Amino acid sequence: MSKENDWRIQGMQHIGIAITDMDATLKLYRQLFGMDIPFFDSVQAAPLMDSHTRGETITKRASMVMNLQGGCAFEVLRPASFEPVAAAWRVGMGDLGLTTVQMKTPDIQKMHAHARRLVGDACDHKLQTTPWGAPTFYLRDSDGTLFQVLEADDFFGSNGHPSGGAMGCTIGVSDMAASMRLYADLLGFSEVVFDETAIQSDWADLPGGRERHRRVRLTQPGLPVGGFGPVTGKTYIELVEAQDRKGRFIFEDRIWCDTGIAHLGFDVRGMAALGEALAQEGFGFRCDTADAIGMGETKVHCTYIDDPDECWLEMIEVHKIPIIEKWGLFLDVQKRGADAPLPKWMLKALRFSRIRD
Repeated sequence: MSKENDWRIQGMQHIGIAITDMDATLKLYRQLFGMDIPFFDSVQAAPLMDSHTRGETITKRASMVMNLQGGCAFEVLRPASFEPVAAAWRVGMGDLGLTTVQMKTPDIQKMHAHARRLVGDACDHKLQTTPWGAPTFYLRDSDGTLFQVLEADDFFGSNGHPSGGAMGCTIGVSDMAASMRLYADLLGFSEVVFDETAIQSDWADLPGGRERHRRVRLTQPGLPVGGFGPVTGKTYIELVEAQDRKGRFIFEDRIWCDTGIAHLGFDVRGMAALGEALAQEGFGFRCDTADAIGMGETKVHCTYIDDPDECWLEMIEVHKIPIIEKWGLFLDVQKRGADAPLPKWMLKALRFSRIRD
């Protein structure tokens, strides 16, 4: 667990993405990113998010999906009690909050060709190069949400799809030192793999991309731990601070579940102790289930905190997950060692729930 308390941030677990057309977007994410392993799909009220929905409890449909080849999951969200709206302006690099989902691929040339076939001009015409020398490209889904694709070599398996799951995200911040205190010092993404203040070479065609930004890329030291560590692999948080303007909060005049990247979810153990530690540093839980809640047969304990710019961060302690729900095969995660990965046979058994288009 942690150095001082009986808790641990085991890694990034999922990224919440709010969309307008649930069925069409789930199909797109299956075809484009191979996100074809479902964990739950349910319609429920969301009282936990009242603090970010102007005090009114909304109802939403949520579907958790992942790519078993490797990478983090998506929680795809669609409000049921209201019609979602987009930001009133073109969200740019350096705006505050989650601006980009970073996806992993074993072969970026193959993935780029695949993405161009599926989304056409919503994908970069050619590969870019990051300031640290890696090939990359950007694309948007049907709601305009921005995705960056990067190569990785830590995959759990292969089924022939050119994409893996999520490997990280880009977060706009207003004060790098304050944000580093949370993400690096408290949440454990303390290894700095890139830090540069400049016009970023791969952002020329993105809104705000021709301005100067400080860009700090973080990861957790060592290998991933926890039940899904072998699947998620290394994950990255990229903090971006605009130097030439003041960034706007991406959910300005909007609420959680309006379209965009809604939240970032972390896999934790020891929720109560984590809450005490975060509260002492000024990042107390904004809401807390106080127990395991159910989403289908999945049982989790959820809490939320805000980063210094109100980016919404979810802490999830998993209690029970379905491995093959139709066979009645579930796993009580709490009975396992805190850092123990799930057995490979059990993780690979998730393939039997794969949705094929």
